[in-house]
Amino acid sequence: MQPLRQAPKASFFINGISSEHGQTVISDDLQEKQQLPELLEASSIWQMVVQVKAMLPSLGDGEISSSAYDTAWVAMVPDLGGTGVPQFPSSLRWVANNQLDDGSWGDAAFFFAPDRIISTVACVVALKSWNSYAKKCERGIRFLKENMWRLAEVEDELITIGFEVALPSLLDIAKAMSLEFPYDEPALQRIYAKREMKLNKIPRELMHSMPTTLLGSVEGMPGLDWERLLKLQSSDGSFLSSPSSTAYVLMQTGNEKCLRYLQKAVDKYNGGVPTVYPVDLFEHLWVVDRLQRLGLSHFFETDFQYCIDYVYKNWRKCGICWASNLEMRDVGDTAMAFRLLRLHGYDVSSDVFRYFEKEGEFFCFVGQLNQAITAMYNLNRAAQLMFPSEETLKRARDFSYHFLREKQASNQLLDKWIISKDLPSEVEYTLSWPFYASLARVEARSYVEQYGGDGDVWIGKSLYRMPLVNNSVYLELAKADFNRCQAVHQHEWMGMQKWFEERRLEDRGVSRESLLMSFFVAAASIYEPERAPERLGWARTAFLVEAIPCFVDGCRRGDDLVPLLMDLLDLTAVAPKQAESPKLFLRQLRHAMSFLISVANACVLLPRLS
Repeated sequence: MQPLRQAPKASFFINGISSEHGQTVISDDLQEKQQLPELLEASSIWQMVVQVKAMLPSLGDGEISSSAYDTAWVAMVPDLGGTGVPQFPSSLRWVANNQLDDGSWGDAAFFFAPDRIISTVACVVALKSWNSYAKKCERGIRFLKENMWRLAEVEDELITIGFEVALPSLLDIAKAMSLEFPYDEPALQRIYAKREMKLNKIPRELMHSMPTTLLGSVEGMPGLDWERLLKLQSSDGSFLSSPSSTAYVLMQTGNEKCLRYLQKAVDKYNGGVPTVYPVDLFEHLWVVDRLQRLGLSHFFETDFQYCIDYVYKNWRKCGICWASNLEMRDVGDTAMAFRLLRLHGYDVSSDVFRYFEKEGEFFCFVGQLNQAITAMYNLNRAAQLMFPSEETLKRARDFSYHFLREKQASNQLLDKWIISKDLPSEVEYTLSWPFYASLARVEARSYVEQYGGDGDVWIGKSLYRMPLVNNSVYLELAKADFNRCQAVHQHEWMGMQKWFEERRLEDRGVSRESLLMSFFVAAASIYEPERAPERLGWARTAFLVEAIPCFVDGCRRGDDLVPLLMDLLDLTAVAPKQAESPKLFLRQLRHAMSFLISVANACVLLPRLS
């Protein structure tokens, strides 16, 4: 059993969230309570809800930023008719128009040396291959001479996918073009050595016989059997949804399916292409996960159902990956899909995780030699939903838990797939507060601090962004909605305290702190403003359940207790005149039961947001 930390204090529920810096903006000060109508003003919240709802119908193949690295490879493809011009001139123009001020190419908002360097090398090679934009080439070469040394400072966990194979291949092409790159840089010699080690480990026969992650890096591999490799082509014409790999295959084979795939991507992204396309399953899954964890499910239930139905339609018993058309499978996407499908009531078997287990360990991809932090993190989250007889999930939970704790202890929570705001805190919360011990609103309050919005960057062959997964509008909506709900809860707490005082419940041996804890648990679980009757019914019931033993203990003799309990059967017998007797408590219990009856009736008619 995983250890649990001490439960959070109920004082949490008086803390709101500021739009800036996460400072508290809502307290239970009396002056602020008088401003409740202003706090409950929901027009700005609904504007953001409408804005997000307008984004979600665009879920399809996946909204993803263009990649300078992949676009450069597409720009290198010569016209298949042999005219000596680019097959995709708009991609060449995209490369020319997207050079950054420092002469590099790559993600403009985040300087990540592997991304900037491999993207710049690829773009300079692409421009030079058509003898165009000489000044841009010169600026790119200058950047490389000034920054190539930075590769020596990069940790192995934080390089782009296939970097140690793809970069040397590009440098070999650059040498053949007589481009004056800093080939003697010591950091490059280390990368060349890693390339040889990796190529020697690659099972060539396996690579040519079944889909593996190696299909996504063929532009860096010499001596491939193209006739056999084309048999592993995806149904959309791509090689593992990689435009750069597909462009390289097109250059080597002239395959028409490759051409159609690339033309579709080039047209969709106006000349540029992403580092991976499509990513339909990934986007559908992660959009739901992000909005759910931010505490926004009550706004988007209908939208969520569409996404979950789409995932279930493409679910396979051996697992899924980021795109529905691929035969590949990975544990990260499979775990996320399993978790969301099970949470939404779909019947999915935990046997799917057997395909990712070998000799007591779990891996992201079949045949992979190491694990990624986020893959094991999502595996652990999925395993927390196991049923008692699911031994595979139990092993997955235990393995992922110990793996993450070991990485945590050695301060190695660096992920190969994403650069996020606060992954260590996400991991800590999930391990310390598993699904069965976590309260929805507490998790949302925590995730608001961890979610980076637009600032989170994904790592593929180059850095990329997914605006429907990482979006600062989601974050601002989550903060505003949290504060709105907190204002409602604080107003309800004032009423609860008044109820407590007027009914003199403290005389029955129960404390105000117990009342607060009862309300806190209810508000942290049923938090939507429109569900106030359910929330208050839960809080009062939980409190009175604790109060009844105190009341019984306060009766000195059994002879006193029996008549009082008999009075409970005849509710009209408990008269207001008897306020000073123990019958006062039974009167409060009668009121509570009447309230619960009204709650039950109201819940049938309550409108629910979609």
